[in-house]
Amino acid sequence: MADSNESRPVVPATKPVSEALLNEKWDRAISSMLIRSSLGLSFGVVFSVLLFKRRAWPAWVGLGFGAGRAWEEADSSFRRGDSPLREALRR
Repeated sequence: MADSNESRPVVPATKPVSEALLNEKWDRAISSMLIRSSLGLSFGVVFSVLLFKRRAWPAWVGLGFGAGRAWEEADSSFRRGDSPLREALRR
């Protein structure tokens, strides 16, 4: 007779491939937005100090350019169906 206390192996719940791709794209989009916005803001501050007598608008313009570029890349990534993760999943 088999013991009723035998434990079955626990199978970890994995996410569907589409959800993993979407999570990867969101991670890249958010990190790109933070990095590019910060770089744009930094360049804006530098130009503000050096060329524009410490006005605030170059910093805001730089922030906007960085965020806009990141937004376009994220939008392009979401519209396309490919991702670097997709190649790894084919193997």
